[in-house]
Amino acid sequence: MLYKLIKKPFVGSFMVKWRSPLTEEEKIDWQEVSAKSKSGGIIKGLFAKARTPQPKATILLGHPMGKEAKAFFLKNGYTDLLRDNGYNTLIFDFNGFGESTNGSFSYFEDVLAIAAEAQKITPDLPMGYHGISLGGQWAIISFADQSHPFKFSIIESASTTTEEFWIKYPVAYKMLKVLNFFLPRYAKKIRPVERIKEAKNLESLLLIYSYADELTPVEMGERLKANSPVPTELWTVKDAPHTAIMKSAYQDIYKNKIIEYFNNAV
Repeated sequence: MLYKLIKKPFVGSFMVKWRSPLTEEEKIDWQEVSAKSKSGGIIKGLFAKARTPQPKATILLGHPMGKEAKAFFLKNGYTDLLRDNGYNTLIFDFNGFGESTNGSFSYFEDVLAIAAEAQKITPDLPMGYHGISLGGQWAIISFADQSHPFKFSIIESASTTTEEFWIKYPVAYKMLKVLNFFLPRYAKKIRPVERIKEAKNLESLLLIYSYADELTPVEMGERLKANSPVPTELWTVKDAPHTAIMKSAYQDIYKNKIIEYFNNAV
């Protein structure tokens, strides 16, 4: 209950009952996955096999902030794109979002927990990650943990620090400053632009940003790239809103870039 109250200025409006966009027939393809996170939440996910005879890898998808939660990837065609091109796909809800129970602000623990479950499902396949905004920012923190299984990742529209993201939202920003004052060590622990320096296990990284994105501008991607210890590419589009490249005029080249990156990484 305490975490739910503290989270209210930040993500309270997005913590709603989840609605699946899948038809009853489509649900047959999806296996329910559950993991206990050190954040305190029970993380709920859905796993589906590739639509090709031999899967190339398993890709986890970390959603942006929003009421859709993991449905973001179903509604916008990401899961179809990956499965059609030979990738097993696991989508999940961060704690407090979608079907996952509420926990602390340690969303990076949710990434680690669900990734461990994915390893159990496909232990012999390489694992990749694609996180957008919230799902990218917190994955960067998880990459500093030796236990994470990811060999390659796409991080899209991720903020370099929580302060830089929330400064545009006065109430949440003031609350964040108070939390940082009382928890300075934790605040330092969750700074993506610094923690990316400690990334482990990754063999490559693709950063995706849009020049029209005012919440997470390209400059953030440049700073993350500069601090990354692994081979990192920064790929940009000219005109697409935050988290909406898949709906933009760049949709086709964006899809091609995603598949090209994962194919090369595998």
